Amino acid sequence: MITTYTSYTMISRDLNKSLARVAEQPDVARETEYYLSKIGDIKSVDDFMADSRIYNYALKAHGLEDMAYAKAFIRKVLTEGVDAKNAFANQLSDSRYSSLVKSLNFSAYGEAATAFDAAQKGVVDKFQRQTLEEDAGSENMGVRLALYFERLAPTVKSGMEILADDALSQVVRTAFQMPDEIMAADIDRQAEFIEDVLDIKDLQDPAKVGKFLERFTAMWELENPTDTYDPVKLFSPSSSGISTDLLISINNLKLGGK
Repeated sequence: MITTYTSYTMISRDLNKSLARVAEQPDVARETEYYLSKIGDIKSVDDFMADSRIYNYALKAHGLEDMAYAKAFIRKVLTEGVDAKNAFANQLSDSRYSSLVKSLNFSAYGEAATAFDAAQKGVVDKFQRQTLEEDAGSENMGVRLALYFERLAPTVKSGMEILADDALSQVVRTAFQMPDEIMAADIDRQAEFIEDVLDIKDLQDPAKVGKFLERFTAMWELENPTDTYDPVKLFSPSSSGISTDLLISINNLKLGGK
């Protein structure tokens, strides 16, 4: 039986080759060809929402496919952009929404938004990486978590950012076997504990991230010998930071039916 760490390193060691294999999958190649052939014609949020294949491709690329049904919600995210401090995406703790805006920044660039590399090759690269991680998770959720952590690690600046992401926090909690009393403590205490046991600066060093993930994968196998972990618990997009009433009102808008 191949260990979680071995499976992770087989993918990570030659990431370009792993991604190339994903790109060659018929369904991925088909949707990518469509996306690249059409995205330049998308000139507005309305255009984006109207083409379901473009819409679904971009959302999956950013790990937001589970929110595809919430069209009014996604419309509000894209319409308000990220430049204003009180923009909708900036009120959400899940950074995937602001990442979507930065890829398709209609608020800042209008009709030219899709002409930029971020909206074209950038989204394709994200889609292929997301697919790679999901495919790995279908075999071993620990591998998906390790690949996800490896990708996000250089962007992490604090223990609080780790706690704001269920998947990142699961990796850290597993690796360091966080005591029950810490996990039951308030969020600030949990963040302090993470920063005590994990030097955040080390996340900028690929070699140190690799050593950390070796530790994580070993502990993951001890805790999850049958690997039946539900990915919904870890990777579903979060809308925290917005009240439930506001979420309901947004998703009841007539725009949600578009």
